[in-house]
Amino acid sequence: MSLQDKYRPVLSLGEELGIQDGFVEETDGRLKIGGTAATQYDKNVLWDKIKEIGGDSPADLMADIKVATTDYFAKHTVKGGDSLSKIAKHYYGDAMKYMHIFNANTDILKNPDVIHPDQELTIPNL
Repeated sequence: MSLQDKYRPVLSLGEELGIQDGFVEETDGRLKIGGTAATQYDKNVLWDKIKEIGGDSPADLMADIKVATTDYFAKHTVKGGDSLSKIAKHYYGDAMKYMHIFNANTDILKNPDVIHPDQELTIPNL
């Protein structure tokens, strides 16, 4: 199995995430990949997939993933059933950090208990 085959799920995820200026190069028994993710969240998702396949410090892969915007962690479009605590749990792993999201979106949110489908929320860096 080639390294590109081994890491195919990472490469596919990069395409799904819209990684810009992506490259893949296999030399000297290592796979070198890179590109620019839109947000830090997208970069983290890609790294999670890399670690899922190759472990915490894969010896057969070198990745150089940059981030296009560092002004915020992610953007989230509200779906039915979402709440700020559910969104906080998804992005931060901690539902209690929902007020960070509320405070970053007071231009469109007036109450942390009221959000509506199709609102685009900024998920701030912590």
